[in-house]
Amino acid sequence: MISINNLTVSFGGFLLFDQVNFHINDDDRIGLVGRNGAGKTTILKIISGVTQPSSGQVQLPGELTIGYLPQEMEFSKTTSVIEEAMLAFSYLTDIEKEIEIVNNSIANRSDYESDEYHKLLIKLNDLTDKFHILENGNPLSEAERILTGLGFNRKEFGRKRSELSQGWNMRIELAKVLLRKPDVLLLDEPTNHLDIESIRWLEQYLQSFRGAIVLISHDRRFLDSITKRTVEIMLGKINDYKVPYSKYIILRKERMEQQRAAYDNQQRVIDKTEEFIERFRYKATKSNQVQSRIKQLEKIERIEVDEEDKSRLFVKFPPSPRSGQVVIKARNLKMAFGPKIIFSNVDITIERGEKVALLGKNGEGKTTFMRLITGDLKPTEGEVETGYNVAAGYYAQNQDELLSKDDTVFDTLDKAATGDIRSKLRDILGAFLFRGEDIDKKVAVLSGGERSRLAMAKLILKPHNLLILDEPTNHMDIKSKDILKQALLRYDGTMVLVSHDRDFLDGLVDKIYEFKDGYVREHLGGLEEFLQRKQIESLDELQTLKQDSQIVKSNNRVTTPVLTYLQQKEIDREVKRKRTQIERCEESIAQLEKRISELELILSESHNSVSLPEMINEYELVKSSLDLKFKEWESLHTD
Repeated sequence: MISINNLTVSFGGFLLFDQVNFHINDDDRIGLVGRNGAGKTTILKIISGVTQPSSGQVQLPGELTIGYLPQEMEFSKTTSVIEEAMLAFSYLTDIEKEIEIVNNSIANRSDYESDEYHKLLIKLNDLTDKFHILENGNPLSEAERILTGLGFNRKEFGRKRSELSQGWNMRIELAKVLLRKPDVLLLDEPTNHLDIESIRWLEQYLQSFRGAIVLISHDRRFLDSITKRTVEIMLGKINDYKVPYSKYIILRKERMEQQRAAYDNQQRVIDKTEEFIERFRYKATKSNQVQSRIKQLEKIERIEVDEEDKSRLFVKFPPSPRSGQVVIKARNLKMAFGPKIIFSNVDITIERGEKVALLGKNGEGKTTFMRLITGDLKPTEGEVETGYNVAAGYYAQNQDELLSKDDTVFDTLDKAATGDIRSKLRDILGAFLFRGEDIDKKVAVLSGGERSRLAMAKLILKPHNLLILDEPTNHMDIKSKDILKQALLRYDGTMVLVSHDRDFLDGLVDKIYEFKDGYVREHLGGLEEFLQRKQIESLDELQTLKQDSQIVKSNNRVTTPVLTYLQQKEIDREVKRKRTQIERCEESIAQLEKRISELELILSESHNSVSLPEMINEYELVKSSLDLKFKEWESLHTD
């Protein structure tokens, strides 16, 4: 379907890609992997036509449609959430205009037997078929379904984009890409601004997507869930593995070991041959053998070993000073901004050594709670206190943006360091992959990943017994996240963490506070136990086994009930029943919206004073029915 042929890309003498070739089939699920800066985003930009290669070409069918989601983009500030999402259907208007042009051309011709006339008829038929296929369903209902799946509440559909954060605006852009139903999806870090529920929904959507997907992600579970093929970019070359990410890691290790073994064996043969040649080069009795060995060397096809990027992040938190038993205590906590209540009646106790995750949709108050702990915010009601001898280190979600852009990398740490640690700044920067001339770079020219690493390096300058980490893995590749996770597992202090990366959280935390609908609920245990209890499914967070999700505390341990076969069957039936209800409800909404449109047209053209009251009465009844159906639809997604 898409062929990348002899692709070469260079920037100012630096060769990013050299004669790269690969093919994308119409049902491929490809994960693009490689270290930061390897060229993954560049590949997507070239395929989408945003960027041109230095040489080579991308061949694709003329009718092929591509949906491209970049990591960052500019937004319109004037439209509302739903208005912007509906712009995704502008392609239907374009097709309608094209159909009208072809119809006019046909109407103005009389050469009914000509090839040109016949071609116009075929084109009209193709356009009409395409229009009906794409128009299938209710655009407004579909837009609302996608937006809801990505975490929007119906009450937010009327909000202007200028009121929303970068993350929520990127969700709108993702919704638009999905609504266009392209033949190929090119997604660059689509989960960056999504919470766990929205990631789970997106996984299910992409699993049923009919078309090709090329995906960049640092979320291991997301890659394994979606992809069936992994294309590795390493030092300007492409290595193609027909397996998902986790299997690729295994195969890649085996391939590198085999390649190294073959290289070593060949080098031994070459060394022995060269030794023989040098030893007997000037002996007449061995001249024939020497010449034979020289020819053998010339014919050997030298094995090349793929160069690995062996640079590794090294994170080690200083030993934490001992704190009191209770590290954080919140009592009857309420936080509101004006009339908007973020949460209320919150009671939280976090003790020494606990590793705690705050989970919930964006906007539910996780970051707000962290800022209450640090004292950056004051609660509307109640109190939050830190315990005896608590020394907190805070990594904010936008920590990398808080760095002074005029400072160099070295100056950033030098200004924050005190005491003996100042003599070790170069070593610390080296552990975070800032070496040589890197330490003299201005913060302004660093990538997002480099700024995040620098902010993390700044965090370890002092010993802390409480780490407050808000999305610390943003901009990190999978290897760096694994290294940070291992460092946090070794950390002997208390930790409060916000992250939407399931693989990062799994096995790292032992308690979860769920922020939802203005309340905070405690869940003992790790991420998998939490997800099993919540039974998150698509748009829903099923709670059919509420009695089984109760936490049993005994000797400070958690007893997690095991689902029986019959209980699991009951869950499956409930999921199926609810999906059927949602589908029927959406069908009713579509019919009611259609009838409202018909009545509005009749009322706008009606001059019959006798039938007008009846029409108005029906119009009001249908609108009331539509409101009830929307409430039913909302209820089905929140029960």
